Amino acid sequence: MTFSPEDKAARALLGITPSGIRKYFDLLSEMEDVITLGVGEPDFPVPWHITETAIYSLSKGYTSYTSNSGLLELRQVISEWLEGLYGLHYEAEDEILITVGVSEGLDLSLRALVNPGDEVIMADPCYVSYMPCTILAGGIPVMVPTRREEGFKLNPLALEKAITPRSKILLLNYPSNPTGATMSRAELIPIAQIVEAHDLVVVSDEIYERLTYGETHCPFASLPGMKERTILLNGFSKAYAMTGMRVGYAASNKTFIGLMTKIHQYTALCAPTTSQMGAIEGLRNGSASVTRMVKEYDQRRRFFVDGLNKIGLECSLPEGAFYAFPSIRVTGLTSEEFCDRLLAEKKVAAVPGSAFGESGEGHIRCAYANAMPNLKKALDRMGEFVKGLGVCR
Repeated sequence: MTFSPEDKAARALLGITPSGIRKYFDLLSEMEDVITLGVGEPDFPVPWHITETAIYSLSKGYTSYTSNSGLLELRQVISEWLEGLYGLHYEAEDEILITVGVSEGLDLSLRALVNPGDEVIMADPCYVSYMPCTILAGGIPVMVPTRREEGFKLNPLALEKAITPRSKILLLNYPSNPTGATMSRAELIPIAQIVEAHDLVVVSDEIYERLTYGETHCPFASLPGMKERTILLNGFSKAYAMTGMRVGYAASNKTFIGLMTKIHQYTALCAPTTSQMGAIEGLRNGSASVTRMVKEYDQRRRFFVDGLNKIGLECSLPEGAFYAFPSIRVTGLTSEEFCDRLLAEKKVAAVPGSAFGESGEGHIRCAYANAMPNLKKALDRMGEFVKGLGVCR
């Protein structure tokens, strides 16, 4: 009998396509003089004092496993941080889990709560991992379309319409990747009321919490009645530029955290010890570094979005994260066609909005986590490209 590896593959994987972001990373490795607006990664180095702390921890031999839950000192610092900033109290011992980035936290949250056939509701467009991770956990993704005219914010009426007897989890991400949208406390309260009325659990990915440019971030767990039914996910990749150090955290009731820890201890075991030491330093002494980075992102945000509008690609000013999500409908191209041609003809890399869901079609994601000269050059090349299509203003 002929052996077929494909026939032995897990069925859940068969319908999952490769990440629409990674496709462009692979192409970039083969090209020169490319300006990338595709990578959702800070272009700043890790703040020096965090790097020094990490190096010092290595020199002192902090290279062993930590507790499955993570260093108690880090969990205590996170507990103090959340209580001091938002009035959210979590017990460091059993209500906080240190994860290998927020990506692991997301996976653990879904695997800990989803039974086969449970529905997980999420805004469309959304981060590329949300649908695949839901499917891999045995759940059914339910997409709630959001609209540019409403700032890509989750509409309570649309959410209510999407709920069925099988609905179990609402997956939120504000500030949002890919749109940069945020939701204020007043905007989130109707969402919380629907969550309570339908007895949903909320998984709230708040990795861009520090990267907001207007109203102060509102953790979903801080809303009335939401703390016990919310898993708060956050980490150090974006605000502290610690992407490769892979350290995040989950905070919730001890039942949910216990379930997540049970999976974590058999898979990842623990987050990197050196990274956890750096995270402690970041939370304790990194606010000034974060403030400087956010100020620079704000300048880039205004410059880049203004430039997009000037070349004919309509774009609202994002309120958080470091992404612009302009409409490219005026060009008549699909988002994938636009990005493929922009890369091939002008050597500028962006990500098709379709990679983030059906509602992302007609848009592209541009990360302005890049130096000003590169952003200016990217806008010049994009302007030439759009002009060449005959659709410039």
